[in-house]
Amino acid sequence: MGFIGGEELLVTLAPVAVYWLYSGIYEALGSSEALDRYRLHSRRDEETKNMASKKDVVKGVLLQQAIQAAISVAVLKLTGGDEQISGGVKAHDSSSSSFLEVAARFGVAMAVLDAWQYFMHRLMHSSRFLYRRFHSWHHRVVAPYAFAAQYNHPVDGVLTETLSGAAAFLASGMGPRAAAVFFVFATVKGIDDHCGVLVPWNPIHVVFRDNNTAYHDVHHQLGGGRRNFSQPFFVVWDRLLGTYAGYAVERRGGGGLRVKIVK
Repeated sequence: MGFIGGEELLVTLAPVAVYWLYSGIYEALGSSEALDRYRLHSRRDEETKNMASKKDVVKGVLLQQAIQAAISVAVLKLTGGDEQISGGVKAHDSSSSSFLEVAARFGVAMAVLDAWQYFMHRLMHSSRFLYRRFHSWHHRVVAPYAFAAQYNHPVDGVLTETLSGAAAFLASGMGPRAAAVFFVFATVKGIDDHCGVLVPWNPIHVVFRDNNTAYHDVHHQLGGGRRNFSQPFFVVWDRLLGTYAGYAVERRGGGGLRVKIVK
């Protein structure tokens, strides 16, 4: 058997493929006027406020995804990967697993991912060194757009996103196929949080109405860097620890929407 098995490839590559496909759809729609009435930032804002070029963003995301893929393969190898057919992680992918069991594992993974990312994200803002050296890369994009969701310094990307995913995988006991579905779902949610478009018919925005692109837009604003750290699913840690900032969505002059922090 080769170094990388089929299910390891699925876990590693499916989120990457979906990332570029889903963000590409947003980019295609955004190039027309179809979503202009729902945009949180004008095209001019994207051109003038963002300090990272789209070329640099693409290169940064690809670098993070390459590192993430390598770590994913390593974690899967350490936990058995395709070789483990019973008694371990892969056993939880079997058709005998009940819906409730799968849902419970997804719930654990979501909770672990959320907790890890909240506290690491907050640490990145609390430490002047960590922010300036690493996390400030992500905030070079002041007016977020879809394929900038995973634009991070490689160290920030590993500590905040890659290791949180590994922890969620290990804590939940999901097998490779279930993990592939979970990470694709988390990837889609992360893109929606950064897409800069708030459409009322987006089912993800309906389900996660408290944590959506408007909620995260507050964090990217110049006055919101110490608020709304929660990502990607819930806002429980922000509410419990006093870092939650409310917001109002208003019509923007010239068309579109804008997010206003409500204190």
